[in-house]
Amino acid sequence: MKKLTFLTMLVALSGTLCAQYSEIGQEKNFISTGLPIILIAPDAISSGMGDVGVASTPDAYSAHWNNAKLAFIDGIAGVYTTYTPWLRKLKVGDMNLFYLAGYYRINDRSTAAASLTYFTLGDIDNTDVEGNRIQTMHPNEFTFDVSYALKLNDNLSLGATGRFLRSDLTNGQTISDGSSNTTTKAANSLAADIGLYYQQAIDKTQDFALGAFISNLGAKLSYSDDDNDKEFLPANLRIGGRYTNRIDEYNKISVMLDLNKLLVPTPPLRDDTTGWVDYNQIGVIEGALRSFSDAPGGLQEELQEIQISAGAEYWYSETFAVRAGYFFEHANKGGRQYATVGVGIRYSYFTGDFSYLIPTTTISTNSLANTIRVSIGLDMKPTK
Repeated sequence: MKKLTFLTMLVALSGTLCAQYSEIGQEKNFISTGLPIILIAPDAISSGMGDVGVASTPDAYSAHWNNAKLAFIDGIAGVYTTYTPWLRKLKVGDMNLFYLAGYYRINDRSTAAASLTYFTLGDIDNTDVEGNRIQTMHPNEFTFDVSYALKLNDNLSLGATGRFLRSDLTNGQTISDGSSNTTTKAANSLAADIGLYYQQAIDKTQDFALGAFISNLGAKLSYSDDDNDKEFLPANLRIGGRYTNRIDEYNKISVMLDLNKLLVPTPPLRDDTTGWVDYNQIGVIEGALRSFSDAPGGLQEELQEIQISAGAEYWYSETFAVRAGYFFEHANKGGRQYATVGVGIRYSYFTGDFSYLIPTTTISTNSLANTIRVSIGLDMKPTK
């Protein structure tokens, strides 16, 4: 089993973007949050289309992308799961992301769902400054959520989600900076999501959908008893749309576009009257509101914080799908840029999906580079 040092684990984990507290006018100014893993696409469907999903076809993974879509799901009940290898380019064999989701249609207007995300970093060797092993740790993170979606009318639905989150990266280790010791702990939090989804037929062969989704609004994470050292959850706003054309009885194509923005303050924080603002004193709601206008570089930097996902999906006879997409993040805000491809198979109650991520830049590394992701599921469809 591949072993990593504790320091390497912290870097490899999270894909957390360490904020660079740069002066106004400098270029790089990343936004850092705790538990960034919960923004990673949990399925091989959307991840094959550049991570689009806020207005894609409703399925069991909708709780992650837009919980309101659950109200329009075709099935009666279903369960899906995804396995995602982590850092395979570094030949790390025991870091993996697992996702399990299920839904149940209560009646014609409402649907309930639940999902579990579990991220394991395997066995991590914690060493001292001389390289001697202190102990082997088993860091992990997980979330569990419950969702409910309701049709407001034949075209519009509303969704809500409650989520419990836990991040245990240090297994209670005491960390020393040379002058003092800090005893760490697992960080726990509660968060909520709210979504809106609208779909409308244009004619007998065409339709479109629009979606808006705010996720992960919740209490900050604390890995110690120090109240001045807390991390924002990756609260996020996602908006987007889909257009679908049923070309004929056998062929259907959809194109989608999503825009994402973290609802987290941009460092460094300034106030016109008091000067510098303590990042730890900013509340969750205040931080979300500030996030639209607090970038030191003004409007130009605010626009750089918008991530763009675009994707397309082709179905033949509702049995075989081919997918492709692209994800773009500005170089000054992390620089993740990659293409994705995927395929899907539907047979009776069974579904199988596969996706593959191809980095298109060397600005930043990607933990999922050249990785095959696999999703499988079972759906109970209504009798026609």
